[in-house]
Amino acid sequence: MADAFPRRIAAAAICALLGACASTPRGGIADRAVEELMRREQVQGLALAVIDDGRIEKLAAYGMRSVEKRLPLRTDTIMYGASLTKTAFAYMVLQLADEGRLDLDAPVLQLLPKPLPEYRGGGRTDYSSLADDVRWRKLTPRILLTHSGGFANFRWLEPDERMRIHFEPGSRYAYSGEGIYLLQFILEQGLGLDVAREMQVRVFDRFGMPNTSMRWRPDFALNMADGYAIDGKMEPHDERSNVSAAGSMDTSIADQARLWAAIQRGEGLSARMRAELVRPQLPIRSRSQFPTLAPENGAPQEGIAAGLGLVTFRDRSGPGFFKGGHNDTTGNIAVCLEARRRCVVLLSNDVRAEKIYPELVRMALGENDMPWKWEYSALNRP
Repeated sequence: MADAFPRRIAAAAICALLGACASTPRGGIADRAVEELMRREQVQGLALAVIDDGRIEKLAAYGMRSVEKRLPLRTDTIMYGASLTKTAFAYMVLQLADEGRLDLDAPVLQLLPKPLPEYRGGGRTDYSSLADDVRWRKLTPRILLTHSGGFANFRWLEPDERMRIHFEPGSRYAYSGEGIYLLQFILEQGLGLDVAREMQVRVFDRFGMPNTSMRWRPDFALNMADGYAIDGKMEPHDERSNVSAAGSMDTSIADQARLWAAIQRGEGLSARMRAELVRPQLPIRSRSQFPTLAPENGAPQEGIAAGLGLVTFRDRSGPGFFKGGHNDTTGNIAVCLEARRRCVVLLSNDVRAEKIYPELVRMALGENDMPWKWEYSALNRP
């Protein structure tokens, strides 16, 4: 059932003959344990990667990419990356900052050819509703990457489906895909960049990710995963043609393993920018990740704070960071500890997999302080 990371056959044979193999499973996770947890929660497909010292220690896929067609999930199967896209996008943005092409603290007024409210293109590029709110002038790339722009997650959640700013930009955390859309818009309109191409060259090609793209590719159809909802209902893989820095990435677990290993090694960034990525930039006081505009009261929750395109937390081993990705049929998460440059990356085409993620992360990383309650409580997950 598992498609494990290649091993040296000779070494395995010697272990078997001498009885000298370690009892600890590779990557800290035994395949049988994963399969048992999947059966318990009726999870159709799950893929995982374990990274230690910035290197891939275990890579495996379990279950089905299509139950109806009886097709197994593989480590190169195309899966929906969802909001893991945001971290990959942030990594690309920091490369631009490294090169001096983008100032993370420059106000949007300096980054676009004309004032933001003058853009009236319709859809997610229409910012005319901000004309009577001067607070848009305070928006910066750093504020947008820390989800503190003051926007709802998506404008269509507003009663009139128009953009508005709910609080002073930079003052508090409120998860917002709209903020990431705006930063993508700044790169496209202000710097004249093709975000899909920049992501391909600067991230996907750089880190050897052949099965990852910001838009659908026809060759993905040969090995893609359909999704399964909380009630087990199947939803066909969405062939996304629009590039969205907030969540259009299709990918595979093999490619995500390479990405998160590179992030742990800091490849493609200066030491200063790598430190900025995971620096606690803004304390988070909300009791759960969603709804995004819920009031924030009291002390920071479990020591968590906004990094750039991810969330940081204080682990017993030292600094940690994570990023999730979710929709009705997708459950993804990457949890990383700076100690020994470790990560576990979990992708599933079945949202029920989120129920077993705390146990899998504990198997891979040992006892840890990942703030599961904050990440999943509003979704009625563990």
